[in-house]
Amino acid sequence: MATLTESEFNDKMDQTIIAIEEALDELDELDIDYETSGGILTITLENGSKVIINRQTPLKQLWLAAKDGGYHLDWVEGQWQTDKDQEALEPLLNRVLSQQSGETVELSLNF
Repeated sequence: MATLTESEFNDKMDQTIIAIEEALDELDELDIDYETSGGILTITLENGSKVIINRQTPLKQLWLAAKDGGYHLDWVEGQWQTDKDQEALEPLLNRVLSQQSGETVELSLNF
C-alpha cells in the first residue's frame, strides 16, 4: 500500500467529500440532506438516521459511521477501501444508505 503524504491525503479527502456531495445532489427521488462542517460530512436520511464521513489525518484513513457499524478505509490503488474486507467506498456507501433509508440508493462517485 502506497503511503500518502498528509497533503495528498487531505486532497483525496476533499475530492471525496465533494464527489459524495455532488452524487447526493443527483438523487432527486430521495430526501437526503447533508452538511459539511470541519471536514466532517453528515448525511441525514428522511427517517432521521445518519451516515457520517470524517477524516482521520494521523492514520490517513477515511472513517464512515453507519447504523450497522464503523468502517475504516485506506487509499489503495486509486480508491478508498475498507481495511477489513477491501470493500470500495462507492458500493459501501450505496449499501449503508440503502439499508438505512429502506430504498435503493445508487450513487456514482466521480473523483
